[in-house]
Amino acid sequence: MKFLHSMIRVSDPDATVAFFQLLGLEKRRQMDNESGRFSLIFLGVPGDEGGEVELTHNWDEIGYGGGRNFGHLAYQVDDIYETCRRLREAGVTINRPPRDGHMAFIRTPDNISIELLQKGGSLAPAEPWASMPNTGEW
Repeated sequence: MKFLHSMIRVSDPDATVAFFQLLGLEKRRQMDNESGRFSLIFLGVPGDEGGEVELTHNWDEIGYGGGRNFGHLAYQVDDIYETCRRLREAGVTINRPPRDGHMAFIRTPDNISIELLQKGGSLAPAEPWASMPNTGEW
């Protein structure tokens, strides 16, 4: 397993990027999604290819309340199906099953989302995951 990133939602991406740059992080990449009306900005420590901070800017958002600006932690796993099977058998809630063989969201006991991403390319869709519905928000 490899820690990938932690996501926070931001209202003012320029100010937040400037803040993290003052802290010593560098902007690594940005993806703008016109149809979804959001931007993803990834920052990291120079010289450290480890975990990043993902800033998510929803263009039409007018302020976050109640801690909704913290999004999720993300981990890369060797086999997303096996990982989700093991977690499910242990009673972990799978909010978004790995139907596509690439991504899943699970929930901690305190309702914090954890994103799991398949290492390398996506695995072929497989049951029971391919037909499993979402069980909650992620």
